[in-house]
Amino acid sequence: MRGFKAFLLRGNVVDLAIAVVIGVAFGVVITAFVKDLVTPLIAALGGKPDFSSLYFTINKSRFLYGDFIDVLLAFVIIAAVIYFFVVIPYTAMVERSRKEPPADPTTKKCAECLSEIPLDARRCAFCASPQTVSA
Repeated sequence: MRGFKAFLLRGNVVDLAIAVVIGVAFGVVITAFVKDLVTPLIAALGGKPDFSSLYFTINKSRFLYGDFIDVLLAFVIIAAVIYFFVVIPYTAMVERSRKEPPADPTTKKCAECLSEIPLDARRCAFCASPQTVSA
C-alpha cells in the first residue's frame, strides 16, 4: 500500500490528472463556442446544413453516413477555432516574450579611426593606435 501511495503522490501523476481535468473543461468551452456561436453563424451565411438524415440501406442495414459527415464537419470547425483563436495567439504571445537579451559585445570601436576591433586588442589593426584594454 505504501508504494501505491507514493505512486499516486508523485508529481507527474498529479500534474497529469490536473491536465486532464483542465483539458476536459477547455474542450467543453470550445465545443460550446462552436455549437452556440460559430455553427449558427455559418448556418446564417449558408443555410443550415444538416446531413444527419442521409443514409443508404444494404440488406436491411442502415448506413448513416450523414451523421459521419456532421461529426466530420464539427471536428473541422472545432480544429479551425482552436487553431485561429488559441494556437495563433498563444504562439504570438510566446514569441513576444522570448526576446533574447543582446549578446555581450566582442568588439569595440577604435578611439582614433572608429574601426571595429576586438575588445582585448592593445593596438588598432587599422591605424596602429594604442588602445586601452577592457577589464
